[in-house]
Amino acid sequence: MENIIEKVDKFIIFFILYTIAFITFFKTLHFTLPFVLAIIFAFLLKRPTKYLVNKFKISPYIASLVMNIIFFTLIISSFLVIITTISSELIQLTRNISTYFASKSQLPSDLIITLQKYYDNLDPSIITSIQKSLSETTAKLANSTIDIGMVTASYLLTILSSIPYIMMVIIFTMITTFLFTKDISVMKTNILTPYLPRKGTKFYLVYSEGKKMLISYFLAYLLILSITSSITFIGFIFLKVKYALVLCVICAVFDVLPILGIANIYFPLAIIYIISKNYYTGIGLLVLYTLVFIVRQIAEPKIMASSLGVHPVAVLIAIFVGLVAGGLGGVVFCMFLIVFYNILRKVKVL
Repeated sequence: MENIIEKVDKFIIFFILYTIAFITFFKTLHFTLPFVLAIIFAFLLKRPTKYLVNKFKISPYIASLVMNIIFFTLIISSFLVIITTISSELIQLTRNISTYFASKSQLPSDLIITLQKYYDNLDPSIITSIQKSLSETTAKLANSTIDIGMVTASYLLTILSSIPYIMMVIIFTMITTFLFTKDISVMKTNILTPYLPRKGTKFYLVYSEGKKMLISYFLAYLLILSITSSITFIGFIFLKVKYALVLCVICAVFDVLPILGIANIYFPLAIIYIISKNYYTGIGLLVLYTLVFIVRQIAEPKIMASSLGVHPVAVLIAIFVGLVAGGLGGVVFCMFLIVFYNILRKVKVL
């Protein structure tokens, strides 16, 4: 009994400390974002910068400057192209869906006429009920499409209003990354070594296990997400699906959230093409989904086994509870709660 009470006490302390750290980090991220990004980018550029210094015998200042110019040129150019393309395709997609529903406004009436033709003895109250239900459904779908367009426009306006902050983040991130990269590239030891826990201590075990688990998890999940997204994008291009890029991005988002799943994109899309009598694309989308599903099912268990060692049901519970409690932020909170709890349990702290 005392052992159970001790474990409960440890979990409560862990939960309180984790919650405080999580809230503090994300509440202050608005102020610390340039420096957090700079640290990450600097460690990514450390090896290429050292290579330039040793290969061409140039100063760390010049090597760091060259690497930073190349790196940020690629990053900013890629983001501009992606954002411009996605925004354009999303606006066109929303407009075309609205036009489609407007052109199909007579569909419920046509369906009722067909029912009356084949079922002369059908109760008129049933016909009326079906007609009312179909009309309401069509109206809701049309209104939802308009809402999506309004939300999209609202997000675009929000982004535009945040341009001063975004520009400030970019400038400070670039300057800080350059300074960090220049300093790190000349260091013979890790800059964080003096601040890391000493080997053999519990803190070191937690740090070591946490670092290994988080890195392996993110890399493994990023790999499978890249594979499924690449298959989806190439398949959409091959099948000549309109708005391939924006639909691929939406599929990637749905792929991250197992509760939703990419089936919610593939099946409606396939049905639309089949109804439009484009059987090649419609059936091709179903085949493509089968391929993505098989790849996902083969790779998913390996990701969980090799990274976290967490049962998929625990992940689904974390996502569901997180979504209900706090949306996307709640999902992040619950997922990392499981990750850090598993780390502490593995090193026998909890």
